[in-house]
Amino acid sequence: MTEISLDCQSSLDGLRKGIDAIDQEIVELLSKRQKQVDQVVALKKANNLPVYHPAREEDLISARRLQARGAGLCPDFIEELYRIIIHRSRVVQTGQMARKGVRPGATVLIVGGRGEMGRYFADWFQGAGYGVRVMSSRDWGDIANLCDGIDLAMISVPIDKTIEIINRIAPYLPPDAVLVDVTSIKKRPLAAMLEAHPGPVLGLHPLFGPTTSTLDKQIVVACGGRDAAACQWVIDQFSTWGSIIVTATAEEHDHVMEFVQALRHFATFCFGQFLAAKKAPLARTLEFSSPIYRLELGMVGRLFAQDPGLYAEIIFATPERRALLKEFIESLNKNLHMLETGDKMVFEAEFKKVAAWFGPFGEQAIRESSFLIDKLIERF
Repeated sequence: MTEISLDCQSSLDGLRKGIDAIDQEIVELLSKRQKQVDQVVALKKANNLPVYHPAREEDLISARRLQARGAGLCPDFIEELYRIIIHRSRVVQTGQMARKGVRPGATVLIVGGRGEMGRYFADWFQGAGYGVRVMSSRDWGDIANLCDGIDLAMISVPIDKTIEIINRIAPYLPPDAVLVDVTSIKKRPLAAMLEAHPGPVLGLHPLFGPTTSTLDKQIVVACGGRDAAACQWVIDQFSTWGSIIVTATAEEHDHVMEFVQALRHFATFCFGQFLAAKKAPLARTLEFSSPIYRLELGMVGRLFAQDPGLYAEIIFATPERRALLKEFIESLNKNLHMLETGDKMVFEAEFKKVAAWFGPFGEQAIRESSFLIDKLIERF
């Protein structure tokens, strides 16, 4: 061990005390910043403004990166630091805004409110000060009382029960109550709601699960049905909670979800099924794993750690989804000849064609996945 002289030790102690003092200033400045954020929250709550402002956040990040360069600091480091600060700020804002109802005094009925997602939404609406009623399959005898005077009926039941429940509950709804479903398909439920209920109708698809601790930057797809003005407060409420609202027609939503949900989940299922059938030495493969393989395998393991019924509903929800998955399997079979002949030239040609189709997203994917890999390395 290198021996440190008294003069050197004294200098180190002095410098470290200086660093400690600067660290204290940083914490005090973050506290001062948070007080400013609290004032922003109060203003947003008073004016029903959304938590997330993407343009403002990106402008702030760009300005701090520029400042970092001028100060001789790494812009990537400063960006990462400020994204942590901004994320925490949004979480705090979302937590405070959750107690803000954009339609004070409204009453919400959660149909399927004893299921996981139903309980999740009931908690959020209750936290925002709404009157919340919860209904399950054993409450049909009291349906008239449950629907009396409500402003919103949210259908949160399994996909295969949604249309049946819509048709069954619609006759009891007040004419001006907003009827909403939150299933992962939209065309058929939206059509059923429009036919069964003469009042305001809205299709929502929250792209998150009941374990989500915050709605900060969580995506909610909104598909208009009838009387958009009367439905707007429901959309505004999710925005107030920090969600990003993506608007789409029911047809576009279902088509995109064939790829985003059904195909992705089914391909993951097939990968995991094959690993299990081959009895792959899971623990040993992790010892040999690069971070990207661990990340990919983590997504496979995540799927199989959840409810199979939920994923069966998503994958088998529509004939269109099942047809797409059959095409996917057939496309894999087309690669058999290439494998049997070991034709590397065909592989490379196909690889280049697909890379050209991905275009600029390829570079974006490298940046984003590299960020995730770095975080994974830090974690493990």
